[in-house]
Amino acid sequence: MEKIPMTAGGHAALEAELKHRQQVERPRIIQAISEARAHGDLSENAEYHSAKEQQSHNEGRIAELEDKLGRAEVIDVSKLGGTKIKFGATVTLIDEDTEEEKRYQIVGDMEADVKQGRISISSPIARALIGKTIGDTVEVMAPGGARSYEVTGVRFA
Repeated sequence: MEKIPMTAGGHAALEAELKHRQQVERPRIIQAISEARAHGDLSENAEYHSAKEQQSHNEGRIAELEDKLGRAEVIDVSKLGGTKIKFGATVTLIDEDTEEEKRYQIVGDMEADVKQGRISISSPIARALIGKTIGDTVEVMAPGGARSYEVTGVRFA
C-alpha cells in the first residue's frame, strides 16, 4: 500500500472533513431521505432521489478520506531543517522576468492549493525545486512557456 506524504495540518484538515461528513452530513442526509419517503410514491419523488444522490456522494467521499488517512505518512515539518529544499519547505522565489516574489509551501497532493500558497510535491515547480538551496536558479516549464526563478528563501515552520 503506497503511503501518501502530508503535513500535520493537511492531515488534520482531512480528519476534520471526515468527522463532519460522518457526524453532520450523514445524519442530515438520512433525515432528508426519511422525510422524502414520507411523501409517498418514490418513483417520482425528486427530494428522495436528490437525497439518495447526496448520500451516495457523501459515502463515497467518506470512503476516500478513510483510505487517504489510512495511508497517510504525516511529516512533522517543524522537525525538518537544513538549507536544501524538500517536502514541507516554504520557499521564497523571485520570478527572474517580472521580479515578482512568490512564496510556496511544498505539500502532499491532497493538501495542495495554489491560492493558499501550497503546491503539490508532484507539481513541475516543486519537482524543479527539490534539492535546491538559496541562490540557485530553477527553470520550470509552465503552461505559458519556460519560467526562471531564483530561490531567495527556504524555511521549515
